[in-house]
Amino acid sequence: MARQYRAGGRFVVALAAVVALTHCGNSGEGEAWPERASSAVVERGDCPDGVPLTPIAAIQGSGASSPLAGRTVTTEGVVIGDFQPPELQSGFFLQDEQGDGNPATSEGLFVFIPRSNVLSGIDVKPGDRVRVSGRVTEFRTGAGTLTELDTVTALGICSGGAGLAPTSVALPVRTVTDLEAYEGMLVTFTQELTVTETFGLGRFGELLLSSGGRLFNPTNGQGGTPEENARRRILLDDGNSRQNPAPIPFLSSPGPDGTRRVGDTVRGLMGVLSYGFGEYRLFPTVEPAFVDANPRTAAPEPIAGGLKVASFNVLNYFTTLGSRGANSALEFARQKAKVVAALEALDADIVGLIEVENNGMAALQDLVDALNAASGSPVYAAVPPPVTGTGSDAIQVAFIYKPRSVRLAGPSLGFPAPVFDRYPLAQTFHVDRGDGQEGSDFTVVINHFKSKGSCPTSGDVDLGQGCWNLKRTEQARLLLQFIGELQGRSNDADVLVIGDLNAYGEEDPVRTLVAGGLEHLSLRIPAPTRYSFVFEGQSGELDHALATPSLAAQVRGITVWHINADEPPVLDYNTEFKTDDRYAPTPFRSSDHDPVLIGLDLDAVCQVDPGVPTLELLGGRELTLECGVDPWLEPGARATDACGPLEVHTYNSGHDAYGPGPNPRAEGSYGVQYIAWTPAGRTVDVVRSVRVADRTPPMLKLVGDARMTHTCGSGWVDPGVVAWDACYGNIAPTVVTTGYVNGWAPGVYTVRYDVRDSAGNPAPPVMRTVEVVDCPW
Repeated sequence: MARQYRAGGRFVVALAAVVALTHCGNSGEGEAWPERASSAVVERGDCPDGVPLTPIAAIQGSGASSPLAGRTVTTEGVVIGDFQPPELQSGFFLQDEQGDGNPATSEGLFVFIPRSNVLSGIDVKPGDRVRVSGRVTEFRTGAGTLTELDTVTALGICSGGAGLAPTSVALPVRTVTDLEAYEGMLVTFTQELTVTETFGLGRFGELLLSSGGRLFNPTNGQGGTPEENARRRILLDDGNSRQNPAPIPFLSSPGPDGTRRVGDTVRGLMGVLSYGFGEYRLFPTVEPAFVDANPRTAAPEPIAGGLKVASFNVLNYFTTLGSRGANSALEFARQKAKVVAALEALDADIVGLIEVENNGMAALQDLVDALNAASGSPVYAAVPPPVTGTGSDAIQVAFIYKPRSVRLAGPSLGFPAPVFDRYPLAQTFHVDRGDGQEGSDFTVVINHFKSKGSCPTSGDVDLGQGCWNLKRTEQARLLLQFIGELQGRSNDADVLVIGDLNAYGEEDPVRTLVAGGLEHLSLRIPAPTRYSFVFEGQSGELDHALATPSLAAQVRGITVWHINADEPPVLDYNTEFKTDDRYAPTPFRSSDHDPVLIGLDLDAVCQVDPGVPTLELLGGRELTLECGVDPWLEPGARATDACGPLEVHTYNSGHDAYGPGPNPRAEGSYGVQYIAWTPAGRTVDVVRSVRVADRTPPMLKLVGDARMTHTCGSGWVDPGVVAWDACYGNIAPTVVTTGYVNGWAPGVYTVRYDVRDSAGNPAPPVMRTVEVVDCPW
């Protein structure tokens, strides 16, 4: 990601240090603001009476751009955010103490005074009431603009000690552009917000936050749409315009174990709402108090199964330095230490690796040697590549395994179809039972489908599932053919498909594999944790595990170990862009993908009376969702008996064929049922109660201006209001209007608007003042 900054955080406009000129409200003509010495020294109370002022709301206007852009104005307000140092924003934010009463117009404004302006030496503080003259500008950084004053030619501090209460803002907003009404204002988000992306934390001091939990990719299976996700997000920005901030802000601790993970939460966020680089962003004025709601775990979640198989994208493990992986010997040592730490903790019997350098056995063997050296004994071995090769790409898929747990049953096999740049790799393994009886064979296929990037200009373009979706779908179809060939060769129906399919859970490639008879094992993972990758603030599952029916019956558990996707990239092995280097040789951020771990019991026979099963709900027996705010993500359940885990059957979850499930857009109580049974017919069932409650007040704002003038002699037409409830949407028809305007009689009239949602939550009332003038009688 590349960004442009101007000096002091923004592009400097050179100007003479003019500190006295003539101003008058909107027109720039009229009485002069008294001339001062050419100095940055200013006395408090330096705001004489009689100077026409332009209200901040009039500068902002009710649209995306100021109606006064390009004009020179004088305005007053209270400083609510001081970001004057050049390494911050080279300016400060003002807010009108009174406002115009129109919720559609912002009462805040940014004042840009770079170091080249002598007035930058005037030190304003939060609570100062100041008067300032400057040019109204729409400052653009990419899409959209920030309304501000620049070319500032006069600045006076009128008084100090003023205090403004923040305006409460709630997500999701009705439309993203609704946030324009708060641009430049002191705001607070009283609700709980969740960290949904950490990509820009180390580079730009940014965290993306969202309401209703983390954002999921709409094609992953947890619901939602791109438009809904956009309405739920806000960017938290440390306000520092320098890249690679040191220390890195918002971390959980100052030491090398400090992190800030996706899934962590914050409540009562307060700061100034600004706009830049295509995002509404909050510059905090009070240090955010994060809750480590998604802590690291030293090892994967324990799962049943005596044999463990893992899939792990190791993000360009290259022994050739300066190519796609590490750029130096130091970086490679750091990368290797992290990957080895992750593999040791995974402790899988078989690991399918993705993004290993395609240089024969060199990179693969290097990793195996490092892993064995860390273990102190030759625990792992590499599966030799197939005679048909591994593909033409710079990276390949590969297997490592524990010879003490499994042995190779024949050579590895590739599938050199032209549609694959990286050939799928299959290996049949033999597992000894250890009781003197014949063991079992099963086959694992590791894959890396075509990525969503490097988009073509025509043909296989992005139609909602990323670019190259047609190619990935064809790869899935041919993979099914390969599986059939493998079953014929081994005379064994047990096949496990793992790897990075570069497709989310409900996209065509995965659907193709399921339609071909494979069970999507990832659906056994609870929906809130069903992800392995975070991109553009949305979590999703690119790394999958699927199995033929015979093998699926022998799968005892599956989990994703969230060591990478949730972690800030700044904690990885790279050394560039790290003024504050927090590297540690731990599994965390060893890659950008999370590893998947599957537990198997092949041909296991339970020798004891299993007894009555038990069933544990994940997430609690009773849940409450905020209507229209919180998405419904079915948390899942676990069932076990004395012989091990049992399959849980879920009804009325919204993701099964037996009922619609809780409707997060309609108040009410909903029941979700979970049942498990043993082969002997013993059952256990639990019902989870999900309450959808509407506790969020609706939004009410005027259409048009809060103060209007009507020419006498005709009926006044009320522009109306916008009333929006997060739960039920448009509730404008239920607005109660009090007062009237007589368009044939001179005078000043007040109209008041009130609305409540179905739960009785009132919106703050809004008022409009209409003056009827120029009556001919």
